[in-house]
Parts: sequence; C-alpha cells; structure tokens
Amino acid sequence: MAKRFKRVMVTGGAGYVGSSLVPKLLRNGYEVAVLDLYLYGDVFADLKPSPNLTEVKGDLRNAADVNRALAGCDAVIHLACISNDPSFDLNPDLGRSINYDCFRPLVKAAKDAGVKRFIYASSSSVYGIKKDMNVTEELSLDPLTDYSKYKAMCEEVLEEEREPGFVAVTLRPATICGYAPRLRLDLTVNILTSHAINNKRITVFGGEQLRPNLHVEDMTDLYLQLLEAPDEVVNGKVWNAGYHNLKVREIAEMVQSEVGQGVDIVVTPSDDHRSYHVSSEKIKREFGFTAQRTVSDAIVDLRDAFLSGKVPNAMTDDRYYNIKRMQAVKLR
Repeated sequence: MAKRFKRVMVTGGAGYVGSSLVPKLLRNGYEVAVLDLYLYGDVFADLKPSPNLTEVKGDLRNAADVNRALAGCDAVIHLACISNDPSFDLNPDLGRSINYDCFRPLVKAAKDAGVKRFIYASSSSVYGIKKDMNVTEELSLDPLTDYSKYKAMCEEVLEEEREPGFVAVTLRPATICGYAPRLRLDLTVNILTSHAINNKRITVFGGEQLRPNLHVEDMTDLYLQLLEAPDEVVNGKVWNAGYHNLKVREIAEMVQSEVGQGVDIVVTPSDDHRSYHVSSEKIKREFGFTAQRTVSDAIVDLRDAFLSGKVPNAMTDDRYYNIKRMQAVKLR
C-alpha cells in the first residue's frame, strides 16, 4: 500500500526515542528530516550516507531552523522537549522556552509548510496524582510541575490549531524503557538495570510507588502506526500509551532476576509518593494498539547491550544523563 505521507519531520529526532524512531522510519520508506540540537553526538553516523535522511542541527526556538527542517514535509512527529522534571528544574526559563513558548509557532509553521498530520508527544504526568484505580483520558488534568503543566498547555494549543486538512493527535506516553542508540540511563528501568550491572547493587527509594512503563520499540512502532492510519481514525484523538504498571520494587526484583550474579537490592525511604496506574484501554479499543514487549524484554535488551560493549563508560559519560549533559554544555 502506498504511504500516506512521504516526508516526516521529527523534532528531537536525535534523542532517546528519536534514535529508535528515525532508523525505523527510513526502513519503512519514509524520507526523514531531523531537527535537533545534537547535544548527545552524531547519533546517526551509521546511517550515512542516506539520501532519505536530512539532519538540521538547529534550535526549535529559531524560526529559520524550523522552516529549513520543514521544507517538503507533510507530517511532523514532535518529540523535542526538556524531557523531565529534574531537567526542567535546572533552568525553568529554558524549559518554558523550549517546551511551550515555541510550540504554537512550530504548529503554525507546519501548517504553512503544508504539513497534513501532526503527532504530539505529551506525557502521562499531566494527570498529577490520582486516587483513581485507573488513570484514564476522561480524568481531569492536574499537572504538579512546570514540565507537566506546559505539556498540558501544548495539548490545548494543538487542539485550537487543529482544522480541516491539518490532522492532530496527542499521545500521553508512560515512562519509556529499553535500549536505543542514544541511550538514557536516567529513567527508572534503565537506571536500575545499569546499577545492577555496573555496581551489583540497586537502591530503591520507597518502592511501593506504581510506575507506568512502555518499551521504546513499542513507542516507535506506535508512531509509525499513527502515520499510516486514516485521518478519521486519529484526528483530534488524545490517548494514553503505556503497558506495564509496576511498583518500583517489582521492577528492581525483575532486574535482579534477569541480571543475577549476586545483585543486592537496598530499600531506602523516599519523599516521592507519586503513584499512578495509567490505563491504555482506550487506545486499544479505538485504535487497536497493544504493546508487544514487556519490561522484562527491556531489561534483557539493556543487559545484552551492556554486556556486548554498546554502553561504554555508563556510570561516568554524561551523554547518558540529560541533566549532566545540559550542565556540561551550559544549554541556554
């Protein structure tokens, strides 16, 4: 079947999720334009030269960079952001400028460039803390931090800009896990696996908090499915995207089981009582998406990557840690 779109711009395409998504888009016959600051190095060195890959080392806040990356694109997957609460707290003004202030200009520029579909990566953190057993899309948004507040505000902007001929869809992903070429080791499953392998010791803060998780390969598969779906199936939709809701203690025990070799688990008290069970039933019911990989799969993939030498200097190289790299380059 012919592709619905020809050329896709991926903002933040050289980040964790993007480093898995961009090769997958290319393998599936898309032309891809990446707009990214490339803070974490030449992520796509192995893909070059590729006539279907255009890399724009630029800033989402710079209209000229945005327009250069958008040239000829008919779809956008917007991943770029300061990507979690600690990174955001490092410089709130920087976080707002990237995560919110330039969002409407980006959407308008996409429309002016002839983009027909815009896929936005929001976050399941927009719900805040809920007492409900299942956090569904029908619940109110009660963001607790600037990071999640601006994610929610961008959802509103995208809905305001949605119009005939410009299809918009929003995802609220769970915490992503598993191996990708630009690996993050500052996310729950990935942190615990790294410490198990490199320190033979996992420290769990609290441990009873529930965390929703999704394998990075399932996340990127979903983006491809959203590109291929008919307009009427996805237009205006807002969906949670997750799979395994697990206690942090359970994740640690799974890591211990997969890594083995005398890994100790140490539990310490925590002030972080955020705990939520995110439901992904709506996207399953309306779109037919169900994750195909488990948290255990992610742990095994990470373990194998460590053991095969794909993650050198895991405990010291700042390219695996967003905050450390942002501090090192003095991002402004």
